Amino acid sequence: MLRPLSFIVFLATWWGAALLTGGAKLPPPPTVLAAAVAEAASGALFFNLGVTLARVALAFVLAMTLGSAIGYLMGRVRIANRLGDPWLILLLNLPALVVIVLAYIWAGLTEVAAIAAIAINKLPTAVVTLREGTRALDAALDDMATVFAIPRWRAFRHVILPQLAPYIAAAARTGLSLVWKIVLVAELLGRPNGVGFEIGVAFQLFDIPLLLAYSLSFAAVVLIVETLLVQPFESRLFRWRRRAP
Repeated sequence: MLRPLSFIVFLATWWGAALLTGGAKLPPPPTVLAAAVAEAASGALFFNLGVTLARVALAFVLAMTLGSAIGYLMGRVRIANRLGDPWLILLLNLPALVVIVLAYIWAGLTEVAAIAAIAINKLPTAVVTLREGTRALDAALDDMATVFAIPRWRAFRHVILPQLAPYIAAAARTGLSLVWKIVLVAELLGRPNGVGFEIGVAFQLFDIPLLLAYSLSFAAVVLIVETLLVQPFESRLFRWRRRAP
């Protein structure tokens, strides 16, 4: 009951603020809903949401795959850590805008450039999280796997991976929240479709109802993904933990 209640409070606050500031600057919920319904009826809303979700999924999978592999390598091999640490620090502190602009300049205003730029911005957080997780592995369990001559892949699957599971979940959660934000910037700067592009168009036309319609639709998709995918994944991953009474 708390989630519907918070949604009702949000709508009431929004409607009250719209009445105080005027519909020109902050349209009331019915006006924004009408704009969203019009975009949905034309098919533009679902198309742009689908395009943005596809970019999020591709960039997230790419960044998590590469970031997990690199982080595990840096956590296991000292030379790899020393060689990669300066680049990791650079990527962690490099503004996302710079990465996106350079990607578009070097690779052109293409889909590959957009997805690569989004993935690069997410990559260092996954690397850092998995590197620290790898460093925290229990050496006694490694010795046990060696003593019992457990094959390398089985040892990784049954000994190492369960220990890394909390770090993988943390990297996925933080990385996904980062990708949600960066994809809109990438679309705003160099793509001809997507939620970020439509928000940019609405800004240029000063069409506040359309801007809010796309923004809130995107926020609704984020909440749905969080509720239906991310939280069940974490619950299954940590089902061995005792729940607080």
